[in-house]
Amino acid sequence: MLSLVSGRSTPQCFTQPGDPRFPTAAELASFNTTIHGRLMNVVPSEKFCRSLGGCSDAKWSDGNFRNDIIGAMLQYNWEQDYTSTSPSLCLRNGTACGQGNVPILGVNTTTVEHIQASVRFAKIHNLKVAIKASGHDFLGRSTAKNSFLIWTRHLLNVTFHDSFTVGGVDQGSVVTAGSGVGFHTLYALTKEQGKIYVGGTAASVVASGGYVQGAGHSALSPTFGLAADNALQFEIVVANGTLLTVNSACNSDLFWALRGGGAGSWGVIVSTTFRTFPSFNAVHHSAIIIANNTDKVAQLVTVHAKHIFDWDTLHPGQYFTWYATPPTFTWTIDTFFPNTTISAATAAFTPFLNDITSLGFNATLSSELLPINDLLGAATTDLGGLEILGSRLLPSSTYINNATQIGDVTKRLFDEGVTGVLGCLVAGGQVSRNAHIDSAVHPKWRTAKTNMIITQVWNESTTPGEVEVIREAMTNKNVPLLAALAGPDSGAYSNEADVREPNFQTTFFGPNYGRLSRIKKVYDPDAMFIVPAGVGSDNFNADTLCKD
Repeated sequence: MLSLVSGRSTPQCFTQPGDPRFPTAAELASFNTTIHGRLMNVVPSEKFCRSLGGCSDAKWSDGNFRNDIIGAMLQYNWEQDYTSTSPSLCLRNGTACGQGNVPILGVNTTTVEHIQASVRFAKIHNLKVAIKASGHDFLGRSTAKNSFLIWTRHLLNVTFHDSFTVGGVDQGSVVTAGSGVGFHTLYALTKEQGKIYVGGTAASVVASGGYVQGAGHSALSPTFGLAADNALQFEIVVANGTLLTVNSACNSDLFWALRGGGAGSWGVIVSTTFRTFPSFNAVHHSAIIIANNTDKVAQLVTVHAKHIFDWDTLHPGQYFTWYATPPTFTWTIDTFFPNTTISAATAAFTPFLNDITSLGFNATLSSELLPINDLLGAATTDLGGLEILGSRLLPSSTYINNATQIGDVTKRLFDEGVTGVLGCLVAGGQVSRNAHIDSAVHPKWRTAKTNMIITQVWNESTTPGEVEVIREAMTNKNVPLLAALAGPDSGAYSNEADVREPNFQTTFFGPNYGRLSRIKKVYDPDAMFIVPAGVGSDNFNADTLCKD
């Protein structure tokens, strides 16, 4: 029934196809019966497209289409094996289609029992496990070469409660979302209830997955804190196949770890219960500004950095995004002002706009007042592509003391050839005030003002050698510029970062890494759930198939 590829392993490696311990066809068939026929061959997205006779450009880049393919990643560079001696790629260039870094077997889980059976089967056969919900994953942790995939895309239950008690304490209004429910869907459902939750703006990201495990930032974070700050309970299947209820009163050590301790390292999340708030109207203020060289980019970024505290009393979230198409650099600033009016938002933005106008720049402006659910849930799909990221959390002190340097670094990044610099004003405010919350969220979040991201893209004609040059530049040239800007022992948001961070233990987890490692040994003593740059991965090789 299932086609396998040959391979070998040692006792220190996960079982590979062709090894004696790898499940036989009869064992696979028997297992498939127990999970009601949910076992699937997993193929790269292009191989899936070829089975359909090909995919249009629109379909190929459509996040919703990719979300429904078990082997697809939104950033499909993670499906490719660029680095092996004989690279294994599957792209739309008419060449042979290799399996790359795509799992070979997977289970389309729809019940807790499917997940439990899958985890136990993987444990019996020592299989490398990958966990995927949507595949919206900038570090490639939702896929792995020669692995066994547990796919939670169709865990779509959503329930609401006006009162939710943990340890005898009423936590108030909540929503419990299955680990297949995307942001766009959840915004619509919470709107029907007159409620809002802390989530991002990407349509396909699921709230109850890597997002919250990594901390989870939002345009609402300055008002309500991070997603992890508002997670009250998890249901999760851990490495022995047990379903655990995890909250501040039950399995509290794992509850600590799941809120900020990184995606894919702790088990398979079934659902998460999040605090909700009464919904409200908000202003979306948009500004688009064009610069025609990097010196002007530096000017604009510096002015913005000097004004970034102007809006604090209104608690907005803001995404300020530069994209390079030399000689043109386009800057889009999208600001979400909660519980205010268009006139108040406009007045708050006027000093910044006056300063850039005095420098000879023009801004194309627009504003709209809508329910916050509609604004944050406006995206109906996401765009797939070939892309890597690098990032740092920039502290408020950098903006106070080094505004000009922020502009200079942005200029240098574009001069070095990066394709985008994205700023996320998603910290400060309640994120800082939540420093008392005892969780695995990196402490650098509590002193941060923004999450600054570098993007680098390429096309399908780029050779594996050229891709490696791009990746090396990100790790060794581009990200160090941000790190120097952020200051000593800088931190990064582990969901939007460079998977090759040389000191990921500190950069992604800070002083929490030791405690996280100890908790992992309790719930995953045999290291079943290992992802690149995740807790415990420092004991494994680069593709996390074998222990070092």
